[in-house]
Amino acid sequence: MSAWLTATNKLRITRVTSVRTESPTVKTFTFKDRRCAKAKPGQFVMIWIPGVDEIPISVSDANEADSTVSVTVKKIGEATRALHDKKVGDVIGVRGPFGNSFTLNAKKALIVGGGTGIAPLTFAAKRLSSKRNASKIVSVIGAKNIKELLFKDELKKACGEENFFATTEDGSYGFKGVASTLAEQLLNKEHFDIVYTCGPEHMIRKIFEHAEKRGTLVEASLERIMRCAIGICGSCLVGEYRVCKDGPVFKTEQLQKIKDELGFWKRDFDGKKIPF
Repeated sequence: MSAWLTATNKLRITRVTSVRTESPTVKTFTFKDRRCAKAKPGQFVMIWIPGVDEIPISVSDANEADSTVSVTVKKIGEATRALHDKKVGDVIGVRGPFGNSFTLNAKKALIVGGGTGIAPLTFAAKRLSSKRNASKIVSVIGAKNIKELLFKDELKKACGEENFFATTEDGSYGFKGVASTLAEQLLNKEHFDIVYTCGPEHMIRKIFEHAEKRGTLVEASLERIMRCAIGICGSCLVGEYRVCKDGPVFKTEQLQKIKDELGFWKRDFDGKKIPF
């Protein structure tokens, strides 16, 4: 085991420095950790909630200058409920950062996100827009309703108002419908070097299919159950890949190899394949 892996995988104790409510079910937690502050968009960390569990969460922002790191979490189970109860000053544990990241070298990129998948994409958009020769970024985000639509202002700032699009299933904000439908329309209208996507896997599958027809490259961040985060336990297998080690960001050629599973199958806590 390399020195880098040992240092990254070591559990560090830190404290919550801020908590921001993003929606009725989503909060962003910020803490300090010098190693995790080096995270790149697309990477994830393991957050330990003392006495409860350890869970993988994508990094939604990181600043190496002041060692701050942010993660955006939806309340869906025991561990995330316990994390949502944390206040400023409370103790958590952290390992990471783990996995690969988005390449962020395209001149013209389409970003498509849904749910909390919007968080790491917002991190990516900020990094893209801050480059000296900034890329043109068009973003499409989707949610069930306006209350669940995350990081609108941040994406408008990173992409520009004219390049920001949003969809809601109930029509309460932006276009009525889903993000994949609007993304398909944009792909039909103009050329993009790449599509970065993260969110519900059925959405990712549709985005991949639309892009593949046009020969547009895709980088998709996938989510699976993760226990070890370093490729040992195999709980996060998708096809021939371990999401924690080979991902979580997968490129076009990798996505082509897992077409039979993408958006159709995942694994439960016992490792059994179950439908989405």
